[in-house]
Amino acid sequence: MKRHTSGGIVSAARTAFVSGGTGGIGSAIALTLAERGHDVAFTYRNNKDAAEQLSEQIRAHGVLAHSYSLDLTDELSISVAVRDAVSDLGALTTLVHAAGPHVPMTHLSRVTPAFFTEQLNQEAAAFFTLVHTALPALRASSGSVVAVTTAATDRFPVRDGLSAGTKGAVEQLVRGFAAEEGRYGVRFNAVGPGMLTDGMAERLINSAELDQSALDVTMSRIPLKRFGSAADIAEAVCFLASDAAGFISGQKLNVDGGYTV
Repeated sequence: MKRHTSGGIVSAARTAFVSGGTGGIGSAIALTLAERGHDVAFTYRNNKDAAEQLSEQIRAHGVLAHSYSLDLTDELSISVAVRDAVSDLGALTTLVHAAGPHVPMTHLSRVTPAFFTEQLNQEAAAFFTLVHTALPALRASSGSVVAVTTAATDRFPVRDGLSAGTKGAVEQLVRGFAAEEGRYGVRFNAVGPGMLTDGMAERLINSAELDQSALDVTMSRIPLKRFGSAADIAEAVCFLASDAAGFISGQKLNVDGGYTV
């Protein structure tokens, strides 16, 4: 896919595929990428109305928007969504994995093996399938992949083992793909959100899984003395996906207010 600039110069269009686009973090990433000139394809689980609303917001930036229903537990669903996105976009320069299941706050001793396996499949296996399907297009564009993981893999918060344990597998895949795909010019990085005011943290607060005492303890461990936002994560993702980060690969950037210091 090509675009003509106002000066008549032909340039390759920037395109992005965002898994979990209708989530708090995913939507912020999709809109920031659109604002910066990317045609955006994104996935959603069930909320078609939210997907249509996000598509309208993306198109308001003068770029294309495509959306696809995606089941993270279904390998075929993942593969079809990626292939459709590559076909609709015409090329793929950026892949962002921001999808994931709800992760309850619970002690590891209370997690059943079956539930852990389910979470692992929806985190690491889903990311692997996304990348596996998208690799030919990413190699063709010397593209970039950014996975949204968690700061919990660098400073373990009690009761957050489901997040750290499964997203840690994603981070190791990021490192592995970075080492192996660099010869094709493809970069892989991760962004680790700390405590946010939106996204999954918002759901945990609303469900009372994170009560005020837990929030106070978390705040006491953040040097900047505030929680972050989905916009903070989107800025980090867009930086790592951009040409400005062209010599950065295999890294993880925690966006956590200093929590992991």
